[in-house]
Amino acid sequence: MAYAVVRVRGRVGVRRDISDTLKMLRLHKVNHCVVIPETDTYKGMLRKVKDYVTYGEIDKDTLIKLILKRGRLPGDKRVDGEKIKELMGMSVEELAEKIIKGEILLKNTPLKPVFRLHPPRKGYDKKGIKKPFSVGGALGYRGKEINKLLERMM
Repeated sequence: MAYAVVRVRGRVGVRRDISDTLKMLRLHKVNHCVVIPETDTYKGMLRKVKDYVTYGEIDKDTLIKLILKRGRLPGDKRVDGEKIKELMGMSVEELAEKIIKGEILLKNTPLKPVFRLHPPRKGYDKKGIKKPFSVGGALGYRGKEINKLLERMM
C-alpha cells in the first residue's frame, strides 16, 4: 500500500520540527504531492505534519494518471509511456503496481519524486483549509477520498 501526500498549507508560522519533517517528505511548497510507502517511519512523519497536509491510500489508476500527466524527468521533461519503457524496462502500469506494492520507491526511479499539482477545481471542501477532513475541512487523513482530490488537482 502507498500513500499520496499533498501539502495544503503554506510555510508561515510553521514550527521548526514540523518544517524539517515536511522537508524530509520533500513537500516544500503548497500543492506538491509525493507518493510514499506505508511504513511505521512514514506514518510517524504523517502524524506529525497532519495539520499541514492531506493524505490517503492512492489507487493504481490514479497513480498511472499522475505519472503520465504530472510526472517529470530531470530538466523538467515530460513523461510518456515510451520514455518509461525505455528508461525502466517496464510499462507505466507495471511501474504503478510496483510502487503501490512497495517493491520500488519513486525516488529510485528516473522520475522526479515530487508531483507539482494545480489547486483543486471547486476548492478543497466546505469548511476550509484549517479544519480536519473528518469535520469537512481539507487536512489530515482522507482514505480513498484522496483519489478524487488528486483527479481535481491534475
